[in-house]
Amino acid sequence: MESLLPKMDLPVTPSFTLDGKRALVTGASSGIGLAAATALARAGAFVTLAARREDKLRDVVEALAAEGVKAEALVLDIANVGETQSRIAANGPFDILVNSAGTARHAPAADATEADFDAVMETNLKGAFFVTSAVANGLLSQNRPGSLINISSQMGHVGGIDRSVYCASKHAVEGFTKAMAIEWGPAGIRVNTVCPTFLRTPLTEKTFADPARRAWIEERIKLGRAGELSDIMGAVVYLASDASAMVTGTALMVDGGWTAD
Repeated sequence: MESLLPKMDLPVTPSFTLDGKRALVTGASSGIGLAAATALARAGAFVTLAARREDKLRDVVEALAAEGVKAEALVLDIANVGETQSRIAANGPFDILVNSAGTARHAPAADATEADFDAVMETNLKGAFFVTSAVANGLLSQNRPGSLINISSQMGHVGGIDRSVYCASKHAVEGFTKAMAIEWGPAGIRVNTVCPTFLRTPLTEKTFADPARRAWIEERIKLGRAGELSDIMGAVVYLASDASAMVTGTALMVDGGWTAD
């Protein structure tokens, strides 16, 4: 018997798919950038992979093509602001940015050199700032919304031994991300950060090979294990997609509870 009750209108689940979107991923030849680019491509975006080494980028493009997803390579050194701005303008606009290019020089604060400071800030802060603004300018010029994601760190919210310069750079990323989110919110451009804990990548193999350092890391991560690259992939797709349409100026912690204390 047909129900006489009025039909209930259930809410519509927003889409996580990125079909028809163009994404730019910096630092895309390895590590977090490679994982983010792969996740976005598998979700339907056409991804422009940016990094300094063309040979590594070509390898990623070919690997993605073998899965049946499309991507292209763009040789880019984000520390070169003028060249970066011109290349982003020429190849955009991009609906999505994942700004993953970064570097670190760890040392006790008293031993940090001016060269260390400048090298880290040139990429992690200055480069990240101007990549984000360049992608936003492309969207603003065409009155288009977008999602801009800066890969920050749990160290953008806490301190760490031997990481004063790195922490300074990531705290700064958190600051300009919030300011940009306020500025561009009326235009429909969202700006957020993803903040990973220690992840197993080729660059962290030496750290995890040291039993004392590994124990120090794992005892501070409440889930009891180090992060994997796969742990950040869902976070990136979420922030890039309509599923996070009301999220801006926010830091998405992927830290296993490190900063919960």
